[in-house]
Amino acid sequence: MGERGEASTSCGGANAAMVQPEEALRRVLSVAPRLPAVTVPLHEALGKVLAEDIRAPDPLPPYPASVKDGYAVVASDGPGEYPVVTESRAGNDGLGVTVTPGTIAYVTTGGPIPDGADAVVQVEDTELVKDSSDGQKRVRILGKTSKGSDIRPVGFDIQNDAVVLNSGEIIGASEIGLLATVGVTMVKIYPSPTIAVLSTGDELVEPSTKFLCCGQIRDSNRAMLLAAAAQQHCRVIDLGIVRDDEEDINQIFQTVSSSGIDILLTSGGVSMGDKDFIKPLLGKHGKVYFHKICMKPGKPLTFAEINPKVEDSTMNNKILAFGLPGNPVSCIVCFHLFVLPAIRHLSGWANPHLMRVQARLQQPLTTDPVRTEYHRATLRWLLNDGSGKPGFVARSTGYQMSSRLLSMKLANALLELPPKNTVLPAGTVVPAYVISDLSNAAISDISSSETVPVSEPSPLPDSVADKHRDPEFRVAILTVSDTVASETGPDHSGPRALAVVNSSSEKLGGAKVAATAVVPDEVTKIKEVLLKWSDTDKMDLILTLGGTGFTPRDVTPEATKEVIKKETPGLLYVMMQESLKVTPFAMLSRAAAGIRGSSLIINMPGNPNAVAECMEALLPALKHALKQIKGDKREKHPRHVPHAQAAAMDTWERSYQLASTDGQEEHSCSCSH
Repeated sequence: MGERGEASTSCGGANAAMVQPEEALRRVLSVAPRLPAVTVPLHEALGKVLAEDIRAPDPLPPYPASVKDGYAVVASDGPGEYPVVTESRAGNDGLGVTVTPGTIAYVTTGGPIPDGADAVVQVEDTELVKDSSDGQKRVRILGKTSKGSDIRPVGFDIQNDAVVLNSGEIIGASEIGLLATVGVTMVKIYPSPTIAVLSTGDELVEPSTKFLCCGQIRDSNRAMLLAAAAQQHCRVIDLGIVRDDEEDINQIFQTVSSSGIDILLTSGGVSMGDKDFIKPLLGKHGKVYFHKICMKPGKPLTFAEINPKVEDSTMNNKILAFGLPGNPVSCIVCFHLFVLPAIRHLSGWANPHLMRVQARLQQPLTTDPVRTEYHRATLRWLLNDGSGKPGFVARSTGYQMSSRLLSMKLANALLELPPKNTVLPAGTVVPAYVISDLSNAAISDISSSETVPVSEPSPLPDSVADKHRDPEFRVAILTVSDTVASETGPDHSGPRALAVVNSSSEKLGGAKVAATAVVPDEVTKIKEVLLKWSDTDKMDLILTLGGTGFTPRDVTPEATKEVIKKETPGLLYVMMQESLKVTPFAMLSRAAAGIRGSSLIINMPGNPNAVAECMEALLPALKHALKQIKGDKREKHPRHVPHAQAAAMDTWERSYQLASTDGQEEHSCSCSH
């Protein structure tokens, strides 16, 4: 996957064809059309951009409603003892009884205010009087109130015909709730693009390859790009690996041009080698807008537009093609800087650009003399960033070679370093493009009094730093599918599972995917991989995908049961519960799960969405389980206390732990809560 031609050369003279990064992005966005709006069910709108204004068909609340549990009164009556003439609870209308001066009505939070009442007195400001001889309930009002007190009038939250959401807004969980509130069940949105991913190179082999021959490397870019695209809610198509053969690549481009995709991502074959066919073939099938950028890493990025071969007015008339560099860091950096904004632009985002913040360097950094460098770094938020003010500080992830994917491992930002032959001293403020969630970095230090020193020792040597960053748990993912194994269909579940594990890495104690493989629906071949991963490779967690249903070829559970030594039915129970929330067909799963040696093996569904749902359900206990399997004696089962005592026990334990660790270093707890 060599990024041929990544040397530092001038951006002028003989290399005048190179464009600046800002100009390259401008060209990309200028030809990236917004996809036509579509209407989808409410549950499919999450993460999409709204394509129309949403108005409220009726006011909220639709009736005067009580803010609190209490008594609806006539405010002018004042304090005193009054008979309760009716009750008005959320869901009824007070039984049609009118409150007159000298009477009151019991109301619950959200309940309609009975006719005649003009204020609510909360329960805490009243006293219950013993029932009178006629059996009527009487209550003493203890204080004065004013007209309208603790009453939400009609339309207080939302006025009738008010615009509650504007076209162009991104639909999150709160927006889903708001749409449901106003009765919208079908939503007009801009869809996310469909993205096809292709790896090129004679040297590439599948990640599942155990023993590499001379000149071979495992294909990391394809899995990485599929995961990155899926993370943006895109539909992904895996085109596999193609050799550096002009005719083979040309055939794939011909197929792609009639496939209805929106974006094609290739990696490798875009530099100056005699087998770098991507750029000329993109020119043959469409228009090339640029093929070199004055940046580091990622100089040989090619961007083109492929002419589609189908005449269908319902399909997008443009296919955007990105010939990404072969080196993995260059590949993913270019994805963040150019492909991601294009995805957002097609998806209807008003501002598709990456978030840009200012960050203070925590150590000196050397810049490239001629090219803008995008240096991988970790951002943190400190109350004192070294200038006496709060702000972001940036620490390099270490050695920045474009083949070293470890430099992306902890990076949540790309520092934009200017093209000049100099050393930026510690404390220099530089622009930083945010490429992942900053919440953990910001929250971790938001209350800290830590100060960034003006100068700090250089980072640990790479060998030492990498040793300390090794994952605690190694995960292997096995796709069981005749279709995928025979290469007659793409693997949708594998990349999704990889993305789920990576995104849940912290919750799993720093778990990372160490191996992936694909096998057909055959017991012997499934067992062969499971035995190798558990007995030889000593994987901590093995996830199988697919083959757990009722069809004759569904044999994953049979193979798994022949391998495991201890069953873990609780995991299957939790997965079943979660899946039944989505579909009743979940009850047809025959999945197995259990332990062999130091490996936990779990059969997952074959559906990509179901994989994510089941993993989410297991996360609260999975780290605890993996530690127990490894023999961590501190990982004992948490004490079980009756529900009535749980809240009090939790409060006591928190107080005890705070008292016992005050002024001391935090120590390991003997149980997992």
